[in-house]
Amino acid sequence: MIFFSQTCHVQATVTMFNYQQFRHIPAPGWQLGWSWAKKEVIWSMVGAQATEQGDCSKFKSAPPHCCKRDPTIVDLLPGTPFNQQIANCCKAGVIKTFNQDPGNAASSFQISVGLAGTTNKTVKMPKNFTLRAPGPGYTCGRALVGRPTKYYSSDGRRVTQALSKLPTHCSSLLALYCFNTLRKCISKLH
Repeated sequence: MIFFSQTCHVQATVTMFNYQQFRHIPAPGWQLGWSWAKKEVIWSMVGAQATEQGDCSKFKSAPPHCCKRDPTIVDLLPGTPFNQQIANCCKAGVIKTFNQDPGNAASSFQISVGLAGTTNKTVKMPKNFTLRAPGPGYTCGRALVGRPTKYYSSDGRRVTQALSKLPTHCSSLLALYCFNTLRKCISKLH
């Protein structure tokens, strides 16, 4: 997952790929969960939602999307308004296999997280990732720091870079990647 401080706004795009040969994730779809290391909150989400908001009473104006210490995230339903969608979202958590239907073998959402800190020393990884889906159980590995993601400007003359944090694996079924997109203060996270 990705983090931002109270003064900075960084977003992450989380994408899950189903690399199984023949095992789809059918309705009612996937549920992704984790435990925050500190007192992080989810300010907003696009393409998915937390199943519970939790106690956000300490935020007087514009409460966060979710204040739970252990959020559970679900995909949005088909027919979600376009301003709440990103690519590969809103399939009710259904993911086809890459082998049989590569165009529908991914599920994505964007997340903005706060109260996490502003440096690599103060930002802590989430832990205890869980992936729930119909069928036998799944397991997720611990989070780790991945290689920085590079973004090229439309004219190809400028490259910006963001950090990434990802679980090492979520069973053999899904590969989970979390990419940071640049916002106001990414340099504070280096």
